[in-house]
Amino acid sequence: MSRELTYLITEENIGTSPLTIHGFLKGRGYSHAVLVSLKKTPEGILKNGVWARVHDTLSPGDRLLVRLVEEKTSDHIVPRPLPFPVIYEDEDLLIVNKPADMPIHPSQGNYENTLANAAAWYFCQKGESFVYRCINRLDRDTTGLLILAKHAYSAALLSRMVTDRKIHREYLAVTKGVPDVSGIVDAPIGRKDGSTIERQIDFVHGETARTHYELLTSEDGYSLVRIWLDTGRTHQIRVHMKYLGYPLPGDFLYCPDYTKIRRQALHSYRLSFLHPISQKPLSFTASLPDDMRAFFSASTLEQL
Repeated sequence: MSRELTYLITEENIGTSPLTIHGFLKGRGYSHAVLVSLKKTPEGILKNGVWARVHDTLSPGDRLLVRLVEEKTSDHIVPRPLPFPVIYEDEDLLIVNKPADMPIHPSQGNYENTLANAAAWYFCQKGESFVYRCINRLDRDTTGLLILAKHAYSAALLSRMVTDRKIHREYLAVTKGVPDVSGIVDAPIGRKDGSTIERQIDFVHGETARTHYELLTSEDGYSLVRIWLDTGRTHQIRVHMKYLGYPLPGDFLYCPDYTKIRRQALHSYRLSFLHPISQKPLSFTASLPDDMRAFFSASTLEQL
């Protein structure tokens, strides 16, 4: 993988103090690891066409070229021909619509059935080097949109955007029962005693968690709800909707009712953010999967 980025230095960039290449790139979100890699890359940094050191100073009118080169690959991830629906791809990132029953990362008992294995196969078929960098997380049985970074620099920028809550995510969930037209659940979430994975509302030791929801439609005792979050706690939507009294059917932890669906009825529907490098506004949607559509008639869904 090779990615070149060019910067034209202006008086505004320089300011009133001398500016080094290191300072300029740090200000652009280049992490320490990326800067170290650039120093080791032949002609990784060029100032006006000449190989430069990170501590060289910049002047207005200088042209800085950065070459990001990655030849290593995630060798420990076994390529497997698994579903890998790519919604969008450019030089810096991928948007993927993850299917159900697919973990994001390999783990004990899940070595060859993950999104990482699917990504490894995808890049192997293209003949490109591959380092797996999944930016946002979804539970194994939650479907929908995920971001993968294609190099270390975009990964650093996107990870910072997640921390700063600059990536807006919306979910669609099917709930048992009909909640209010809209509302906010503000209740802290903590780990349930005796369990390594289950969470619960915990007003004493839990972490702050805040969930917004809007009722879109309801039919035969089930509702389709749009959800967005102010925080990102583990199982936040699943725990908060159960706490509200409207759990997600098919959820093996919080509502093990498999009458109509075999996994929690939750879908990452929309992603909106500024491209980490170009700053172009991006927005993507992924249609409601068939197993969640099955709760409602076609006429009901057409009204949305």
